[in-house]
Amino acid sequence: MSYGIMFWGNSSHSSVIFKMQKRVIRILMGIGYRESCRGLFKDLKILPFSSQYILSLLLFVVLNRGYFAPNSVYHNFNTRQKNDLHLPHVSLTIYQRGVFYSGIKVFNALPSPIKDISCNPKKFKVALKHYLLTHSFYNLDEFFSEQNA
Repeated sequence: MSYGIMFWGNSSHSSVIFKMQKRVIRILMGIGYRESCRGLFKDLKILPFSSQYILSLLLFVVLNRGYFAPNSVYHNFNTRQKNDLHLPHVSLTIYQRGVFYSGIKVFNALPSPIKDISCNPKKFKVALKHYLLTHSFYNLDEFFSEQNA
């Protein structure tokens, strides 16, 4: 399921894969098809599909940091977002759903303590995985709304 997930994890077919993942969890745990799996994902320490997508996307961004520029490169103003990655202005939806644009958007939405350790990939991966396991995001909208709350 995780093979190449950063390329196809944002597609329309991802919901089918997520439903299959929940079905497997329900079968393994012997619960009914109408029972919630959110707590089971946390108990079993398994990342839901969207959380796996976020993890692989952010690891790509951190390991390829040279391809991404911070906002401070584009202006000299001392703003709160100066260390966030610069999000290019594009109007094509296919580009916005791609790895580069989505990676920047998700990285910028991370909590500051996790973003601050992005210079150390091993610590970043551990902290990010712990964060994703405790929150168990079912989709990207939940991830972004968590950051705005």
